[in-house]
Amino acid sequence: MGIVNVNDDSFSGDGTLDFDAAIEQAREQIRYGADVIDVGAESARTNRAAVTVDEEVRRFGGFLERWENSWSDLQPKDSAQIWPPILSVNTWRPDVVREILPNQKVELLNDMSALPDETNARLCAEHGTALLIMHSVGEPKVPHLHQQWADVMKSMEWFFEEKIALALQAGIDRDALVLDPGIDFAKQRDDNLSVMRELSRLQRFDRPILAPVSRKKVIGEVLGIADPKDRDAGTVACIAACMQGGANILRVHHVAAAWQSVKVLHALNSKRD
Repeated sequence: MGIVNVNDDSFSGDGTLDFDAAIEQAREQIRYGADVIDVGAESARTNRAAVTVDEEVRRFGGFLERWENSWSDLQPKDSAQIWPPILSVNTWRPDVVREILPNQKVELLNDMSALPDETNARLCAEHGTALLIMHSVGEPKVPHLHQQWADVMKSMEWFFEEKIALALQAGIDRDALVLDPGIDFAKQRDDNLSVMRELSRLQRFDRPILAPVSRKKVIGEVLGIADPKDRDAGTVACIAACMQGGANILRVHHVAAAWQSVKVLHALNSKRD
């Protein structure tokens, strides 16, 4: 899953308000092997003001109207690449979701709200859109620096039991759900490391697991690296750990590096006849 930020305040510093430039980012990621493009129109950073609903919808609209023909001249990198590429939208406010999901190009809602109620799940069910549920607490874009976990993975298991039930009650098919452990969201350094170390505990839900580790703060804390753009090597190490724990979707900024790490890990884990 390649990340495209249609904003000017992304924590990774790679966002753009130029729709054509954003499309070119997506094209490059597809060329390097991305199966999914996850486009966001608002930074998740808690020290940045929220954009208005109208502005977020405008940003998504500018990207979506250019998306349909943006990759038609490309070819899959290899036979394993999903084709055509899947489009995911990264948003959480129901007023935005209502405007975006009727667009038939959108196949996945990447919802960082932690599903406080069934609204977004119901909207996904109505439009046949898959739903990614992220583990967190509280409202998005509000810092939770003092959140304490006695056992972060046990709490996460309880969380997903509750949220999966809520989504099913809203009418969404279980096969349309993806689980996101929410690295760096309402978690401290050691919490994040525990999640990556014990990610296999989420396999009990028999749903795809996202590894949202790209350039995250926890990598910077371990390595003493302040600039997110300098954390790609650390990201590769986290990818390896998460894949060993059962992650099968990797949300990344540097698709080429992730693609190479996946190929090598698959080779290491494959037995020759």
